[in-house]
Amino acid sequence: MATAEEKQTKREKFLAEMKKVAEKASKMTPEELKCSYKGILYPSVLCSKETFQAMEKLEAREDDVLILTYPKCGTNWTIQILHEMLFEMHNKEPTLDQAMLEFGNPEKFEYMSQQPSPRVISSHLTCENIPKSFFEKKTKMLLILRNPKDTAVSFYHFSNKNPVLPTYESWDLFFKDFITGNVIYGSYFDYTLQWEKHIDDGTILVLTFEDMKADLTKALRKINDFYGLALKDEQIKLVQEKTTFFSMKEKSSNTHGDLGNVFFRKGEVGDWKSLFTEDQSKEVDAHFEKYLAGTKLGNMINYEKYCTF
Repeated sequence: MATAEEKQTKREKFLAEMKKVAEKASKMTPEELKCSYKGILYPSVLCSKETFQAMEKLEAREDDVLILTYPKCGTNWTIQILHEMLFEMHNKEPTLDQAMLEFGNPEKFEYMSQQPSPRVISSHLTCENIPKSFFEKKTKMLLILRNPKDTAVSFYHFSNKNPVLPTYESWDLFFKDFITGNVIYGSYFDYTLQWEKHIDDGTILVLTFEDMKADLTKALRKINDFYGLALKDEQIKLVQEKTTFFSMKEKSSNTHGDLGNVFFRKGEVGDWKSLFTEDQSKEVDAHFEKYLAGTKLGNMINYEKYCTF
């Protein structure tokens, strides 16, 4: 186990790297902050064609923990939950370099290959762009969904506060890009619908942000059972105390430096009503009806409950 001094050194190195990336991005135009790969936009400061190509050869492991989310659907929250669970189970220290699978240089995959199991890996990639070896190895995947209206509002604020993402002069301009899929990571609706074809694979656990907010204990037990971690009730309680939104926001300056408040803003359900017009709400309703109504994932989102005025 790492000493307190080693942990502090790692933390300082991680935060320094985050600051370096933010400074580089601050000198770039909104267009320069975007790059495209296979028709989907990505943050150019964090992603590259070379990394995507190298990633295709990544050797997945059966015991990897793969967390899948569209942006602003509970990514950092879920990553922290899994790290805390593995710490309780295996005494495996939570890592600071919780970057997404697709972030960084191509050399990162050599580093990943040397990491001990179980590895906690996260990604915003569509299922078509996830390395094939994860499906071949039947790696267990944790898919977190969030209702599209709260996702959009959270994504808007995140874009305007995160230096690596293009900013928007208004909510209306962001909404126009969101509804057409012209945002970083592409269409929310396409992303969600693509995972529908894997819902019965037996290797995917689907949870929603809203259900996690409503009953975190229940969600933690589902994750515990899914990964066969055999955590005791008192251990699950301890994980819960460390991973409430309030707890993580309070620690965010240590875990994410100056960007702490960017990653952990409100974490609320229903915040979409603060920005959506009635017409915009109806437009998302129409998209949901077209893409996700009647699907298993669409039903899990509980649209009627969380997306009506």
